[in-house]
Amino acid sequence: QLQAYGGGLAQAGGSLSVSCTDQGRTLNFYGVGWFRQAPGKEREFVAGSSLGGRRTAYADSVRGRFTISRDNAKNTVHLQMNNLKPEDTATYYCAARPGDWRTGPGDYDYWGRGTQVTVSS
Repeated sequence: QLQAYGGGLAQAGGSLSVSCTDQGRTLNFYGVGWFRQAPGKEREFVAGSSLGGRRTAYADSVRGRFTISRDNAKNTVHLQMNNLKPEDTATYYCAARPGDWRTGPGDYDYWGRGTQVTVSS
């Protein structure tokens, strides 16, 4: 079962990280995506890591500020978030699917519970 953790509260310009692990699946065999959802908004793609982590992708809004990475020894996928902005405030979710990452939430088979990220101005 996927589980996201981390996040918290930061000031604008600061950094936070969120992580995702799974008790039953080896995440390196899955494409993993990070999504976020702010109140009243649709869930949106943030970053993706291909099966094996060879390729990554980012939404335009976070490219250059966020980094997705894998720690296979810990069966964990991290999202490092730097230079945070108030508009990054949202609940962040990790998701996994067989094969490569996708940007659509409907393309993922497995979801973890979200973790909150709040950025103050």
